[in-house]
Amino acid sequence: QLQLVESGGGLVQSGGSLRLSCVNSQFNLDVYAIVWFHEAPGKGREGIACITRDGDVTNYADSVKGRFAISRDNAKNTGYLQMNSLKPEDTGVYYCAGDLFGDCQSWDGMDYWGKGTLVTVSS
Repeated sequence: QLQLVESGGGLVQSGGSLRLSCVNSQFNLDVYAIVWFHEAPGKGREGIACITRDGDVTNYADSVKGRFAISRDNAKNTGYLQMNSLKPEDTGVYYCAGDLFGDCQSWDGMDYWGKGTLVTVSS
């Protein structure tokens, strides 16, 4: 079974930056779109960034557009989420997910999930 492991979360001041990583050590990620989700305290899980298998298509939620950048390195089986200009409302758990042959046109129907990494943005 595909296992995804997120890392890179932590405490950062408002306006700061973090880079999250999503690694799979068992199978090749290159058949999956990589999708990042954000779950704010007390709220549902929201899709925020997606990148297709070969990186030719990316999609972002309006809440992060222009501040976050998704990328991937298939040789390392790793996806990344660079988060800049962080705001207190970005606080929450960030999950990565794998979408088999995904085209980044929907936030639904993920095939595998990681357990998440916590990001806290202080004001």
